[in-house]
Amino acid sequence: MDRNRFSAIAHRNHAFSNPINEKKLMKMIRMMSPEPNKKVIDIGAGKSELLIRLVEDFQITATAIELYEGAIEEAKLSAGSRIPEGCINFVVDDASLAVQRYEAGEFDLGICIGSTHALGGLEPTLKTMKRLIKKDGYILIGEGYWKKTPSKEYLEALGGAEESELKSHAENILFAEELGFIPLWSYVANEDDWDDYEWLYSSSIENYCYENPDDPDKAAMLERIRKWRRTYLKWGRDTLGFGLYLFRND
Repeated sequence: MDRNRFSAIAHRNHAFSNPINEKKLMKMIRMMSPEPNKKVIDIGAGKSELLIRLVEDFQITATAIELYEGAIEEAKLSAGSRIPEGCINFVVDDASLAVQRYEAGEFDLGICIGSTHALGGLEPTLKTMKRLIKKDGYILIGEGYWKKTPSKEYLEALGGAEESELKSHAENILFAEELGFIPLWSYVANEDDWDDYEWLYSSSIENYCYENPDDPDKAAMLERIRKWRRTYLKWGRDTLGFGLYLFRND
């Protein structure tokens, strides 16, 4: 079973592939209100819905970096019916390699929501943004955090994760401050946000398998999503948080 295909099916009904609700996300976008032709980079852009909306609403130009070609193909189809051609440069590549091709201060806004792993974690992502984003430019980061100390069983269920992989909500902000960013706003996913995200994620797989009983990956997909759902209900809902953080590059 291809993990990227599984994720694409699980997120097929999500506008955005993270648990922050749309109202919170778009409010933070309006806080920045980028001027026309400002340059935006999104690392781990997925289906690029946020960039497409930024072009629609603010006429920015954008670069979308995404490793999974299937997500970019879907993004191109969506963009083709909504925005002028050429407004978004779609880059299918490893983010750690792709970002090296851009000059210091080349962009006005940097976005990385739920994809800091693409650059090796929060610290290298913030340091990359520090280089790529102009002074006084904006950085919008979406990152997980621990609501409480994760149990050994939960870490094992996450595939052998380590507690050190995430910080607390406050530590995420304080760490960015130490690197020279000014915090402007933050939202976290509340329980309703998480339930909306996780149940849509789960039901998308369940419904796909119901609708496609002959898919050779059906059994593996159902086993995986049902294990994930139990993990979320038993531990994740009370332990794992997700924050959206808006910073200015000082």
